[in-house]
Amino acid sequence: MLVSERVQDLLTRERVLLADIQSFLEGQGAPPEVVEHARTAVRALDEAFLMVVVGEFNAGKSSFLNALLGAQVLPEGVTPTTDRIYVLVHGEKPGQVEPTRDPFVSRLTYPLPSLDGVAVVDTPGTNAIIRQHQALTEGFLPRADLVLFLTSADRPFTESERQFLSLAAKWGRSVIMVVNKADLLETQEQRHQVREFVEAGARGVLGLTPPVLLISARGEQRGGDPGFHALREVLKMRLSETERTRLKLQNPLGTAAELLGGEETRAAAARQTLAEDLRVLTDLEAQREHHRGTMQGELDGQLNRLGRLLSEFEVRADRFIDDKLRFSNLRGLMNSRDLEEQFRREAVGDLPEAIDRQFGNMIDRFVETNLHFWEDVQAFLIRRQPQSEVARTRFSYDRSALLEGIAGSARDHLALTTQQELARQLSQDAEDAMKGVIGGLAGGVGIGAGIGALIGATALDFTGGILAGLTLGSLGLFVLPNKRLQAHRQLRAKVGELREALERIVRREYEREQERADARLRDAISPFTRFTEQEQARLEGARTRSEDLRTQLEALTTDVKALN
Repeated sequence: MLVSERVQDLLTRERVLLADIQSFLEGQGAPPEVVEHARTAVRALDEAFLMVVVGEFNAGKSSFLNALLGAQVLPEGVTPTTDRIYVLVHGEKPGQVEPTRDPFVSRLTYPLPSLDGVAVVDTPGTNAIIRQHQALTEGFLPRADLVLFLTSADRPFTESERQFLSLAAKWGRSVIMVVNKADLLETQEQRHQVREFVEAGARGVLGLTPPVLLISARGEQRGGDPGFHALREVLKMRLSETERTRLKLQNPLGTAAELLGGEETRAAAARQTLAEDLRVLTDLEAQREHHRGTMQGELDGQLNRLGRLLSEFEVRADRFIDDKLRFSNLRGLMNSRDLEEQFRREAVGDLPEAIDRQFGNMIDRFVETNLHFWEDVQAFLIRRQPQSEVARTRFSYDRSALLEGIAGSARDHLALTTQQELARQLSQDAEDAMKGVIGGLAGGVGIGAGIGALIGATALDFTGGILAGLTLGSLGLFVLPNKRLQAHRQLRAKVGELREALERIVRREYEREQERADARLRDAISPFTRFTEQEQARLEGARTRSEDLRTQLEALTTDVKALN
């Protein structure tokens, strides 16, 4: 490479810029192979000029290279003879194979002056049955300084060749199209048609028309081929010191442009993913509020059913009072124990069992609805897979870990908070709270039994108070109607107090459990919320940095292209 003062300045600027881009990619958590390509681009500045020969199996690459070098350097055959990448360099010992860091890449020396300063790379066929061969060739392409793309005159520019050439375009590589086996074309018209076909195909992929040369490797080996003479003239120009310097500086910049573009694509995808994630978080909050509203509506319905049970009891108790507290039943009123038993049987009836059943239904519906909500949260988050552009970046790994954490919280909640356990807890909390209203009567028994005991205790008030009033003798005619009215009022007060107490306690327990569930969800989501906020700030900073690097890259590329 010519190392004039200008070239040295460009080289220094390029080293700094490539190092900055590599550091930027590493900091952004780009996929490992992207970072490795960035490192390779830096190393490429210190390597020999690489002229890489690519093409499909049986396009005659090995024969072409032997003809180009004027010696039988590589084996030729009708099967895929190249099972690795050979880097041909000038050396005193002919045919000496030297291993490299890559087990599939070997250095092959040959004493040819034409190789001085240039390394010629022979690659496996791009359509070989052994897929490892194609992977080797595609992986080596970003290191190329000049690509000789070999196709065959008997099947020029196939679809697989078009796809492979798009890789060269992706990395911004300089390409020379070589059509081998041109001796199979019998007329000038056929040669013209093939040339136009290959030119059009290459132009469609590369966006420009590269040199297209028709050659015959077999003709060159047998005495000379005009096409080879034209190819050597083109290579002489392309491999001149000035042009080699320009390509050597330009190609790593093309690699950097591709890598930077890829990171910009991933960053855009990450920003879109974050925007969708924020909508998801908003949607989760809306779902939580909707769930709370649904639970409140469900609770209102359940409390209405409970209220109906108390109202039905109130109607029966009113009827009992009207039927029993009469002068015609004075004999029955004298037996308080029998009167109490009648009250329990006729007014209270199966109210305790009905309340227990209703309370059980209330708990079942609460638990079922709550667990369904958490199942929906878990299923919803599992579906939030990242876009393919960011699937293997650090952003994707961090985000996936946080999403899995939220889904895991939902999974743990579902696993640990079983329906039976939550029902037991809610029932026990409500029963403990009822003790303040019912007193010790509720200890160790169900809600309904405790309420039944409370209501039954009111019968003692009714009967005891009535008998006390009847001992007034002559005042009995006035006391009994007054006691009946007092009993009605007392009943309404007791039932009203009980209804309010039950509603207050049940609503409190519902709210308490809902707050626990909401707290678990908030605790699970808060790390992800912080992550989205931090990533938004990071991506905005990265966008500014990427724009700055791209501006420097474009300016340096312009200066390199102007080198003469």
